[in-house]
Amino acid sequence: MKTLELSRTFGTITEARVGRRKFLSQAGLLGLSAAATTLALGSAKSAFAEQESQAERIEEGEQSKDTVKQIFTAALIAEDLATTFYYNGLIGPVIQDPNLAGPGGSATNVTSAGNAGNVNYLQAALSEEISHANLFRSLLGISSASADPVQTFYFPAGSFDTLAGFAGLLNALENAFIGAYLNAIQEFSVKAANRRRGGDGGWGGNQGDRDDDSKYTAEQLDYFAKVAASILGIEAEHRVLGRVISNTNPANNLAYEQTDGLNAVYNGPNSAVAALTPFLTASTGPGYSFAAALSNQGSVSLPVTGSPPAF
Repeated sequence: MKTLELSRTFGTITEARVGRRKFLSQAGLLGLSAAATTLALGSAKSAFAEQESQAERIEEGEQSKDTVKQIFTAALIAEDLATTFYYNGLIGPVIQDPNLAGPGGSATNVTSAGNAGNVNYLQAALSEEISHANLFRSLLGISSASADPVQTFYFPAGSFDTLAGFAGLLNALENAFIGAYLNAIQEFSVKAANRRRGGDGGWGGNQGDRDDDSKYTAEQLDYFAKVAASILGIEAEHRVLGRVISNTNPANNLAYEQTDGLNAVYNGPNSAVAALTPFLTASTGPGYSFAAALSNQGSVSLPVTGSPPAF
């Protein structure tokens, strides 16, 4: 399913721009923002200047098109993709790398030449991605995984054969997931602020989408931002542990996680959905069944604890 096809699911998107400077001004925070920027960020103060950059206007325009339902849908597709990725890594030839189960080993039978801890990282990551998908499925009212929007994901040939290929793809995917959730946090926060102002939230979409979004309170939208942040933290762990597995040092090489070039979650050429499109396209490489990964994950996954943060 390509980006255009995903977009058709929720109808034609119309633009409704919400200026960040306008919000700061109406909230009485513009002066505070400028002062804090001068004191704390020095040369970075232009990021919060009164005059918005063209890039910021484009970002706001793309984000304003995303509806809550679209954000949840993009997140569900990403988590299903991650589920399929980690499962096939655990059962593919790459698992026999010495940094994983070792020659002749498997996810459930790590040899003395392997690294059980590294295998456990992947097993736990699989369980975490499944948990995230279950949450978004419930928020969307989808009764079972068989009704998820995408059932087959495509990966470049050899993705699960060698550690170099697998770890490189893991890093690319997790960076994209982190960028998506960073944008989701910003989008939910702006929607919540606009709801408190008494506006319609600055939502785009057709009338049905706008009506659906209007059912959420500011507090619920705040909560969605909190949940997105809690998931982002786990995806950041995956990024770092992937670097541990591949002996890429230092594994914790970033002081701040980044948006990975994404400026929206669902809509636009630099959205998370656009970044996911190659994995939804048969020309990318072999196809892997999400249903098979989910049905068989119990044989290789490890249980994890925790639930979404309190409302």
